[in-house]
Order: sequence, then C-alpha cells, then structure tokens
Amino acid sequence: MSWFQKEKGTIASTREEEKTVRTEGLFTKCDGCRAAIYKKDLESNLKVCPKCGYHCRINAAERLEILFDDHKYQVLDQNMITTDPLKFVDREPYAKKLAAAQDATGLNDAVVNALGTMGGRPTQISAMEYSFIGGSMGSVVGEMITLAVERSAKERIPLIIVSASGGARMHEGTLSLMQMGKVSAALCRLDEARVPYISILTDPTTGGVTASYAMLGDLNIAEPGALIGFAGPRVIEQTIRQKLPKGFQRSEFLLQHGMLDAIVDRRELRNYLINALSFCAP
Repeated sequence: MSWFQKEKGTIASTREEEKTVRTEGLFTKCDGCRAAIYKKDLESNLKVCPKCGYHCRINAAERLEILFDDHKYQVLDQNMITTDPLKFVDREPYAKKLAAAQDATGLNDAVVNALGTMGGRPTQISAMEYSFIGGSMGSVVGEMITLAVERSAKERIPLIIVSASGGARMHEGTLSLMQMGKVSAALCRLDEARVPYISILTDPTTGGVTASYAMLGDLNIAEPGALIGFAGPRVIEQTIRQKLPKGFQRSEFLLQHGMLDAIVDRRELRNYLINALSFCAP
C-alpha cells in the first residue's frame, strides 16, 4: 500500500476566457487600406488612418472639439424641432424616424451651431451631423444655418460651415428645397457685409447642400478623398450613357477641375483655418 494516493481528476486550470487576451472592440478596420488599427491610435490621430491617411467620418461634436481653442465652445440655436408638416410616411412615419435620430444623436436635427475662438479670434461654426438622417437638410437645418449666417453678419464674426450631407430632406418636400435659396440669400448679405465665410466639405457632401451653401464659400476646402457632388455617379452614367472617369466626384478630382480651393488634411485643418482667417477676417 502506497503512502500517497493521487486523486482522480486533473488539476483545475485557469479558465479559458481568462487565458485569452481580450481584444474585441479594441481594434477597427480601415475602410481605405483594410488594415487593423488600434482604436486609441486612430482616435489620437483625429481618426485619420496612420497607415494610408484615409479620413474616417467623425460626428459634429468631434469636429467642433478639433477646431475650437481648448476644445471649448457654446452651443447655439438648439431648441428648434421640425413639425413634420407633411405627416410623411415611407417605410415608417417621418415622426418615428425623427425620434429615433434624436435619441441616437442627442440632437434635435442635423446641424450644430457653436460659438468659440480659433487662434483667439471669435468664430462661429455650423457643423452638420451625418448620423442624423444622413445629414439631410430640412427646414430646421436651413433655419439654423440662416440664423448662424445672420449672426455672423450682425456681429462681424467669421463663419465656418462644415458640410456632411446626403442633400435635401425629401420628408419635408418643397420646404426642404426652399432652404437652398434661403441660406444662399443670407450668404449674399454676409458677403455684402464683408464678413468671411469658409466652407469645409467632408465625406459625403451631396445633393442640395452641394448645390447651395457648401460651394458658396469665400474659401472652399475639402478633406482628402471626400465624396462631393450633386447627383450620384450611377444616375449620371445612366443619364449621359458614358462611363465616368476614375475618381470622379472625389475631392482630388474637383480640385483638379477648379471646383475647390484646397484639400487639407484633418490634422492640419485647424492651423490652416486660423492662418486663413488672419488674412481675411475683419
């Protein structure tokens, strides 16, 4: 008989999930080069891929924090909400879609008006939120941007509009299309007041937004690789019955053909704008 007897069974090992390094949610895949990128590295690089320079989309709040001094700003005109004038219904009621977008973004509509400083200079920025029904321009967006334009003209504060939009919001019909003329007329008065307006076009900027205020800046700047146009390329090809050139409707193509003044990397945009305003601001 042995002095010791080995107990049956195996020694309990560390749980499998504890032995596995947890990486879920820590990495993301670049839409440009398809490389796996550590999320914190991407965020510290202003969501520009450190490998290929692809500019990921960012929301309005992130945009404002990047541009304003010390990441500080005052939000304006935030109490307006559309009344759903047409009681529009497609796959679901427009009112339900609005409520879902408001819950998801914490915004009343697809633009944020903010006042702060850039390089110590008081500046007003209207930043569009693409996550809110595709950044579409309805009556509230048009009214808020018009208020921003009029405020800049009255107080002689430079205005920057950051566009990210699928165009006019079909759910409000003619009322959404009227915003194109309304904002354009206000910008004409801003020009007469000799107050600078800089337009920044990001991915995507299309439809009625491109056809109005996005292309009316004293300086029109785009981010690299941004989709910018009025009608989609597929619609254009079907209309003209021709194959479009490679890179058509991307910011580089528009710069080459005289539709833009500059393409500026997001990491350099704030300093570029501060320098531009030092030349043209009152």
